Amino acid sequence: MEALTERQKQLIVANVLKAVNNIDNLNKTGYKFLHLCSGFIAHYDLYGFIANYSDGSLKRDILSFAGQNQWCNFRPGESDYEYYQSKADVYHRIVAQIA
Repeated sequence: MEALTERQKQLIVANVLKAVNNIDNLNKTGYKFLHLCSGFIAHYDLYGFIANYSDGSLKRDILSFAGQNQWCNFRPGESDYEYYQSKADVYHRIVAQIA
């Protein structure tokens, strides 16, 4: 798996931050990132995810699942290390903006 590029990271962070304020702003890029993070479930598809978080709880869940989304079990030199570290970087950026 390839590490996320800086542009991909920026797009994901921007979309998730918009979705925290209004879940209807969540797009496939933000959804794909979040539903693959620990603690989130797919809710069948993007629209199921949006329906689930229409109560405004996305921010709470992002913050409460932060500890589970560090991908600390990967070490330099291991397969896919850079990919998982890029995911951790995105999660950190999101948390830093909403905490």
